[in-house]
Amino acid sequence: MRPLAQSETAMTIAAPLAVGLVIVVFWEILCRSAHVPVFLFPKPSDIALKLASDWPTLLAALWMTLRVALQAFISAIVVGVLIAFLFVQSRAVEKSFFPYAVLLQVTPIVAIAPLIIILVKNTQVALTICATVVALFPIISNTTLGLRSVDPGLVNLFRMNRAGRLQTLFRLRIPSALPYFFGGLRISSGLALIGAVVAEFVAGTGGRSAGLAYEILQSGFQLDIPRMFSAFPHHARRRRPVHHHDRLFEAGAGSMA
Repeated sequence: MRPLAQSETAMTIAAPLAVGLVIVVFWEILCRSAHVPVFLFPKPSDIALKLASDWPTLLAALWMTLRVALQAFISAIVVGVLIAFLFVQSRAVEKSFFPYAVLLQVTPIVAIAPLIIILVKNTQVALTICATVVALFPIISNTTLGLRSVDPGLVNLFRMNRAGRLQTLFRLRIPSALPYFFGGLRISSGLALIGAVVAEFVAGTGGRSAGLAYEILQSGFQLDIPRMFSAFPHHARRRRPVHHHDRLFEAGAGSMA
């Protein structure tokens, strides 16, 4: 079993790398053979050179964006789990407030971000709130669904033993909801980063608090297309840790079953 698991892990890492390498080589050859101007569509070599030369600036911008995304992700977890706990305690509360959670999810963040930025004086707090709004709904919906998806027989058993609501919540509902919760984390982690970048685009913050979105905007205004492309790959560094923990949990649950 262990060699098979190791081979699957190696394939999970090697296959995307091989595909990416083929795409980059094909991209480089196509741009060189067609003599595509660098200001229209840069070659991977141009992007690599720009990434190497502007690495300190881009790294600082990456940290600012990731800090906002991480703060929003943690805030979404705390607020979403508390709301889900409230929903599961009362059907009336869930029916009354869940439509507003759905309404908040379907409202484009671009439409409400300017209002949040105007009302909140601290730019970093405003960006965090915008990203939290984007990342909140998957935590609420998945955790609520998980807390509700409990075996009715086990619920009746807890009632027969006169278990209180808190005992039922912590000993039955929360363990049953963990797979749903981790699934919500996978979605919310990516949405937190998307919300942070979109909020930065709307806010247009510069100076020391400049994130990757500001660097992309500035590069576009200056027609520095290789630098703009070099900022894109940094957005993909956010979701793998949560995905990894989710797979570990699923593997552990499968072994216990």
